[in-house]
Formats: sequence, structure tokens, C-alpha cells
Amino acid sequence: MNRRKDSFLAAAKMSPEIYRIAERSNGGVCTIGSCSTKPGIVTSVVAECRITLDQRHLDASALARMFEEAKEASERFAKEGNVTVSWERLWQIEPVLFNKDLIQMCADSITETCGKLHRLPSGPLHDAAEVARAGVPTVMMFVQSLHGISHNKIEDTKEEHLKMCVTAFDKLARGRWDRETRCVMRGTLNR
Repeated sequence: MNRRKDSFLAAAKMSPEIYRIAERSNGGVCTIGSCSTKPGIVTSVVAECRITLDQRHLDASALARMFEEAKEASERFAKEGNVTVSWERLWQIEPVLFNKDLIQMCADSITETCGKLHRLPSGPLHDAAEVARAGVPTVMMFVQSLHGISHNKIEDTKEEHLKMCVTAFDKLARGRWDRETRCVMRGTLNR
């Protein structure tokens, strides 16, 4: 056992480490979303192990620190296991903050409709991020998925939660922002 070069063992040590990295970041999120091994045979020591790491934070400098910590940890675990490590960036998006006024209006419409509010920073590549990046005031409203499962074929939402979400969204759309937006749009169309 002491002569093995088990790349899976080195990669597996990243799992608890990314939770520590996220905890230290004050608001960051880290996820290992996939793991594949070669040769992938039950009786063979893993020669190659690939994991994917998703890291998110609303602050770009904190996100960069999280990435550096993950790289340093992987290099430490590789050295301990007498294996090598390399990184390949699949994609990167700088954090995009949504409009503070719209966030508050969204929160108000949800609280008025549901009586309680849960704020959820989101980091995936939503179309809304590109809209916000283009300078258009943007906010996102989420509805609860059962058992916390989303982006999956078994994702489901209670009908009463969908109704509340539509009601809250309607209140947001009919709010002060909507009237201001219509004025801006009319001004734009008249030019």
C-alpha cells in the first residue's frame, strides 16, 4: 500500500478542503460536481482522477483567493500522494451584482406575499447576469425546489409555492420600478 500512487486518494482529499475554503471565504461556495477515474476498473489503483470544481463568490478578489487556495491544496495533496496535478479552466465569469433597488423591491414583494424571505446569491451563468453586465437594472426571483434539487429531471416545486412566486413577481412588476421603466422605454422609443 505504501508504494501506491493513487490519484483518487489525492483528489478525494479536496472534498473536505473545499468546504473549509468556502467557510474561510465568508460567503463563498465551492462544489465538486464530477469525478472520473482511469482506468476505472474495480481492481486497479487509480492512475488518473479528474474532478471539476465550481467556486462562487460575490466579491471578485475573494473568488480569486478561493481559487488560489484550491490550487495550493491540490498541490499539497498531490505531493503527499506522490502524484502530479494540473489545472484546466473550463470557464470563468466575474461576479455580477444586481441592482440594489430592484433587490429591495423584490424582497418587499416576496415578504408581502409570503411573510418571509430567503436571500440567495447566485453564481451560475444565468441570462440575467449578461443583462446586468450590459447595464440593464436586473434582479432574479427564485421559487423553492423540493428537497433542494434543481437543474435535474426530478426537480419539482409545490403548486402553492409557484402561485406565491407568480403573485410576488406580479407585485414586483407592478411596483414603482415598472412605472419608471415604462417612462424610460417611452423616452427611448421616441428618439
